[in-house]
Amino acid sequence: MTAFLDARSLPAGTSLTPDLAIVGGGPAGIALALSLADSGHDILLLESGGRAFDSLTQAMYRGSESGISYVALDSGRLRFLGGSSNHWGGWCRPLDAIDFERRDWIPASGWPFGIEELKPYFPRAQELVEAGPWLYDSAAPELAAAGTVLPLAPGGIYTSWFQFSKTRDSVLPTYFGHRYGDDLKRAAKITPLLHANVTALRLAPGGAHVQRLDVATLTGNHLTVTPRFTVLACGAMENARLLLASNDVIKPGIGNQNDLVGRYFADHPTPREVATLVLFDGGLAPFYVNNTPLKNGAIVLAALSPHAQFARSQRVAGSLTTVENPVELDELGTAAVVATSQALGVDASNAKAWSLGCGMELMPDPDRRLTLTGEKDALGLPRLKLEMRISDADFAQYRRTLVELGRQLLAARLGMVRINPHDPHQAMDWGNHHLGTTRMSEDPKNGVVDAQARVHGVDNLYVAGSSVFPTYGSSNPTMNLIALTLRLGDHLKKAMA
Repeated sequence: MTAFLDARSLPAGTSLTPDLAIVGGGPAGIALALSLADSGHDILLLESGGRAFDSLTQAMYRGSESGISYVALDSGRLRFLGGSSNHWGGWCRPLDAIDFERRDWIPASGWPFGIEELKPYFPRAQELVEAGPWLYDSAAPELAAAGTVLPLAPGGIYTSWFQFSKTRDSVLPTYFGHRYGDDLKRAAKITPLLHANVTALRLAPGGAHVQRLDVATLTGNHLTVTPRFTVLACGAMENARLLLASNDVIKPGIGNQNDLVGRYFADHPTPREVATLVLFDGGLAPFYVNNTPLKNGAIVLAALSPHAQFARSQRVAGSLTTVENPVELDELGTAAVVATSQALGVDASNAKAWSLGCGMELMPDPDRRLTLTGEKDALGLPRLKLEMRISDADFAQYRRTLVELGRQLLAARLGMVRINPHDPHQAMDWGNHHLGTTRMSEDPKNGVVDAQARVHGVDNLYVAGSSVFPTYGSSNPTMNLIALTLRLGDHLKKAMA
């Protein structure tokens, strides 16, 4: 079993020459390394941190913000082995087919391929996140003993499902550094190098090839890596920062000839109490409110999602509405329930109410972006500034989805929805799902990487992770970015042959 190397203890000026350098030891970097473990190629996995949290390393994420209130840049990501899987909630759900489509009501939408490209990689991604059998749109039969799926009238909203990474020993959910550390050690061709901060990508003259990586430690050690191929897998912030800051050959930054690196940053807003759900009979299956373990090992939670045909006809983006906490109706709410139930001729004497929350897909916005500032971190890299924006149209689209849910409840004589006013500029929760900044497009005028995730114009530089998502869907990204990374792994096997 090989050991983890510590860049702080290597001789100064060490030069490493792997076939592949993977920059970042989070879910994408670890999944990619493991997918190539038997390829016969020497793989160097460079992780900025160690195997545990360190405040000095974490401080390298610090940056500034403008626009609407958002999470501090050094709070949403974690900078040690396993990356942000060290604090993720374990929520898993595949992107929907419509998420890959060009939607004329969503500007700059559309992937270079459809969901069929990722389907072969979902089973392995599901294994890596340890989310149990694949049940996302077919969990209802497994839950028959636990309750009944809401029998909504025909329409645009249906019950879909999240699955969750399992509890494993004392770890919930799957922390990739903890879970796969031994697998990395066992792989003879993988060398994990900790406390190794890539400070620059050095291009050959002409800019079409990565020649070497400059690496530094916080203790002052410096080394170089000269790989045949390089993959950036260090998240939407750091992927963009490294490309922009590596500007000695291409002045705007690598891949930034069309001023797209850092643009189209996104996250999933998760506003709370967006509406109140009332069921006249008070009957709501527990799997709408609580994570529910099944006999087959899956852990699921129901969510309310728009059908693709409804999204197209009503021109709405993706959303996943979740039932949150029981609430007491105020006088107006009580009066509305009484009047509505009487008009429908149903008994509402046992009516109960719950707050609704959601995860929303944001519209791509080129002005929601990361840029470099004049402030430097401990290793001399420029710090980032985030301009965070949300359009009123994002919330307007979601309200149309809530209206349809209310219509289906009324048509089924089940209940009703009261939509709460929501100011998109007030504080809200976020998914901490960093998306965009190195978006994928076959046309370099519209993206930073091509359909194989290769940076346009650079023959041996790739990007892994959700920073390449051109549009975002409403599903949590981890399992999806792993599937996309496994697809990249198959491409690299051929490219490195």
